[in-house]
Amino acid sequence: MSIDNSTIARLLEETAALLEIDAGDPFRIRSYRRAAEAVEQQTTQLATLAGPDADAKALLEIPGIGKGMAANLRDIVATGSMPLRDELLAKYKPTMLELLQLPGMGPKTVALLWSALQVTNIDELEAAARAGKLNDLPRLGEKFTAKLLKGIEDYRRNSGRFRIDVAQEFADRIAALIRAFPGIETITPAGSLRRGRETCGDLDLLVTGPACEPAVVAAAVEHVASLPLIHKLLARGQNKVSFTLENNLQVDVRLLPRASYGAALQYFTGSKHHNVTLRQRALKMGYTLSEYALARLDDNSVVAAESEEAIYNALGLDWIPPELRENAGEIEAAANHTLPDLITEQQIVGDLHMHTSATDGRDSIRQMAEAAMARGLRYIAITDHSKALAMTNGLDDARALAHVERIRQTNAELQREYHGRITVLSGIEVDILADGTLDLADSTLAAMDIVIASVHSHFTQSREETTARVLRALENPYVRVLGHPTGRLVLKREPIALDMDVVLAAAARLGVAVEHNAHPARADLSELHLRLARQHGCRVVVNTDAHATEELAVIRYGITQLRRAWYIAAEVLNTQPTAEALLAQLRPRP
Repeated sequence: MSIDNSTIARLLEETAALLEIDAGDPFRIRSYRRAAEAVEQQTTQLATLAGPDADAKALLEIPGIGKGMAANLRDIVATGSMPLRDELLAKYKPTMLELLQLPGMGPKTVALLWSALQVTNIDELEAAARAGKLNDLPRLGEKFTAKLLKGIEDYRRNSGRFRIDVAQEFADRIAALIRAFPGIETITPAGSLRRGRETCGDLDLLVTGPACEPAVVAAAVEHVASLPLIHKLLARGQNKVSFTLENNLQVDVRLLPRASYGAALQYFTGSKHHNVTLRQRALKMGYTLSEYALARLDDNSVVAAESEEAIYNALGLDWIPPELRENAGEIEAAANHTLPDLITEQQIVGDLHMHTSATDGRDSIRQMAEAAMARGLRYIAITDHSKALAMTNGLDDARALAHVERIRQTNAELQREYHGRITVLSGIEVDILADGTLDLADSTLAAMDIVIASVHSHFTQSREETTARVLRALENPYVRVLGHPTGRLVLKREPIALDMDVVLAAAARLGVAVEHNAHPARADLSELHLRLARQHGCRVVVNTDAHATEELAVIRYGITQLRRAWYIAAEVLNTQPTAEALLAQLRPRP
């Protein structure tokens, strides 16, 4: 059977939770969690390392995987489970794992409810809570019950996540409303949004300034609690306001004294695993790290609190960019002063994927070029759709060649008017058909500066069919870029079944660049696949796939994902200073 790394990691994490419910050995529990974390960070699919014909030593080379855990991984790959997990699921029903998704419901609480009330699922838990059966249990009570019932209601209504651009939009709108209160200085998103994850489950905003000092914070809290965007006010405390928006996105706003801002920002940014490792490092150095401060264990005196930089430096670390805080080696790199100089948006000077009114875009070639120039870009490629996408008014061979002439004419005009500040390359986003052939004739593609090949249809093909299809397209000598390789739509459509290891290896061998599509609806290549692309030595470009001038701004989200994958500017082709330098880095044309 085929099983991916994320599934393996989930099964290991679930086993750890079941062990904790069963009051298992803490060291054993931690070993499963460490293994889950290690598996999640691997770019190689472990199914290839844990199969019956694989080298038995390959798994042992992964940090956190010993002989016993390697045996578990082989069982998971072979059967989809492992003996210990099966034993625990026979004792505790699988529905108990869903209880862990509710607020306040950690493994110990689930174990308590099982022991006292034999609760095994959300329906039974809700019934027990409404009957008042939780009120007399240790650590629970009426307040816990009320919060739990609210959590069950919210979970049933909305257990989804929100795209990063949606979360960012509301963060900006809420911040603008909060700033209307005098004495607000900084409003910083934390959590998944600050770390740049593709999706966010909720939104954390940290607010500082004189208005957030203890003496005057009450008025600021009242201001936040009355924001017009609030759909439902969940809680209002001394310095925190929680509410939901109309789309059910939960927002937590914390008003902080400037003296503890850095500690709070570090704590609420996460990730959980990063913070756990950081706190362990602090303890070994004689400190305790919390959302309030880095303090000495012996006398509780504050060592650092006002800035993140001071906290990391006090722990013997370089400051770690938020995008890297996933406990994937960043703390070791910070200790050794080997963190990469991550790529920035300012280093991108070209965009090789955008659409105009010739197909399904809104704006003209000139409008797209002038908007790109206003953003500091030095070159772009106009890459409208080919004819297979009828809904986009895609170009057939004759229209495509005529479009190339218009692009070149516009480029010549802009070169004269703006003294060479912008170069407009001619291109096409050509469809990869079901059999791997391309949607336009080679003679047409030969006229283009940039040919991007993309999958836009036949998403239900098997893994073998899709992989063979893409490999055939890559062999076409005119293809210079593989566009949004997995075809996924974040939170809407799963990736196509594609052996990315094989495809990326082929792209590297053939000199075809692979695209990270910056549009947050795609974010494709994913962070994991970007790391795999680096391992294969692939050339990478980051593009907006813009269909209107304002969409050129989505490049910020692509840069964020590149940073999460530890990319530096030299690893991304469209940091090349000129169009000529960029073209020289792409696959040579026949």
